[in-house]
Amino acid sequence: MDAVYFIQPLKENVVMFLSDMSGRCPLYKKAHVFFSSPITKDLVAMIKNDTSVLPRIGALREMNLEYFAIDGQGFTTDHERALEELYGENVESSRKYDACLNSMAVRLATVFASMRELPLVRFRAAKSSLDASTLTTVRDLVPTKLAAALWNCITKYKSTIPNFPQTETCELLIVDRSIDQIAPVIHEWTYDAMCHDLLNMEGNKYVYEVTTQQEKKEKKEVLLEDHDPIWLELRDLHFADASLRLHEKMSNFVSKNKAAQIRQGSRDGSELSTRDLQKMVQALPQYSEQMDKLTLHVDIAQKLNEKIKELGLQEVGHLEQDLVFGDAGTKEVINFLRLKQDASPETKLRLMMIYASVYPEKFEADKGVKLMQLARLSPDDMNAVNNMRLLAGSDSKKSSGGVFSLKFDVQKKKHAARKERTTEEEQWQLSRFYPMLEDLIEKLGKGELPKNEYPCMNDPSPTFHGSQGGASVRSTQVQPAHSMRSRRPATWARPRSSDDGYTSDSILRHASSDFKKMGQRLFVFIIGGATRSELRAAHKLTTKLTREVVLGSSSLDDPPQFMTKLKLLSAQDELSLDDLVI
Repeated sequence: MDAVYFIQPLKENVVMFLSDMSGRCPLYKKAHVFFSSPITKDLVAMIKNDTSVLPRIGALREMNLEYFAIDGQGFTTDHERALEELYGENVESSRKYDACLNSMAVRLATVFASMRELPLVRFRAAKSSLDASTLTTVRDLVPTKLAAALWNCITKYKSTIPNFPQTETCELLIVDRSIDQIAPVIHEWTYDAMCHDLLNMEGNKYVYEVTTQQEKKEKKEVLLEDHDPIWLELRDLHFADASLRLHEKMSNFVSKNKAAQIRQGSRDGSELSTRDLQKMVQALPQYSEQMDKLTLHVDIAQKLNEKIKELGLQEVGHLEQDLVFGDAGTKEVINFLRLKQDASPETKLRLMMIYASVYPEKFEADKGVKLMQLARLSPDDMNAVNNMRLLAGSDSKKSSGGVFSLKFDVQKKKHAARKERTTEEEQWQLSRFYPMLEDLIEKLGKGELPKNEYPCMNDPSPTFHGSQGGASVRSTQVQPAHSMRSRRPATWARPRSSDDGYTSDSILRHASSDFKKMGQRLFVFIIGGATRSELRAAHKLTTKLTREVVLGSSSLDDPPQFMTKLKLLSAQDELSLDDLVI
């Protein structure tokens, strides 16, 4: 038989491939070899030099596919250890630092190769370039180094990939977790974020219990992904809004499906006629399929409600958001810790991390220790709070007491980490929070991102109609007065659907056709892990900016994963990445 090889272009892979296909008795008749990223000349030479293998090669190609898609607008490069290897305590003397950066650059480059896009690359500048009194650390230089390594990969594509653009076709902004340390730990109140935060899911896999027709209970596994139209519609909604829509869908479904009505009637005690049974049998296939989809999400909503009550999340959520917007301070945090001593350790740790981000001065010297002792945090949990300084690009040293001063990139005098958005009406409580990335993407899209803070790696060509050049460049993007772009609804929020809430066509297909009408893509890449709220911002701003926003990251982290990774930045021997449930 012929064989297809899809492999990374590593020496050990090439050696094994050659051993499979060389000699008198190769394993396969023909080998069709596809590399996941560009292969080096010396490895190509190694293949060419084996004359017994050459005639047996049916294809030898670079596919440039070293990334995982999260959904239609998100991807990761699968660097689960990026925080540890790029921001850990001893990275200055670690070989893993450069290896991680180079690998990330290669994988990120394959995104642009496979999409045939040449980006204008912008990145968060090192703080030392903005303030001469700040010491440069290797952690602070991570976005700069990744931008340089990426550009080195992409410039090679111009001459090696057929039909690769020679001038910029999109924009890319590279940032790291220092832009926002609150987004990864705050309790989010949207359907998608709550599912992944509270339900112990494995990736996108959800396990729930169903009752069979024989009244037996059995476990069922489902993937919460784009092929589920209800998931696509509910994922970015506030949980209260999602619950209302789910209730409406169930009511519509019962009122319009014969089998559902008859089954409902039989539960009320009335006897079924032969005619009723006949109608029910005819309606059963459709009933069964649609009922399964609805009961799945009803089950999820019930479990989330139970978790909210069990963990007392309403009160926690109000305090978290009040802290972020400057409506609560030390007094409220201390009161909570004293009155809610039965709150879970994770809840208290997340609160401490938000508090440390908004009030960094409260964690200088031994002040932070006293507060963390009041919260009864374990030494590991205290590590997570103290290690936040490593992500902030701080040059802080250990104090004599062995406690770290936290210096975050926030204004110390102003105790609010976000500005209230008065222009956007929020229907639900606990929906004020938004990730800082949302502001950055909007500024990038409008050409308002400061060039000294977010410089360009490559100078844009004169024909590039991106947003980086301020008003003069933006004028090239202005739509005529009769354009329908600005009024187009979000396809993922309001898909074309039938009355019972099921799409008759592919939502993604409509979305992709809409994207073709839009302006140039905006790519944002976060080193150190993205959050569900940031993925939601990409969905939301695609409609608002009429430009497809694509979010990439080294990983996609839910709060428990992010907190474990923070502990690993100064990890003791007994802690390992195996503790993570990924």
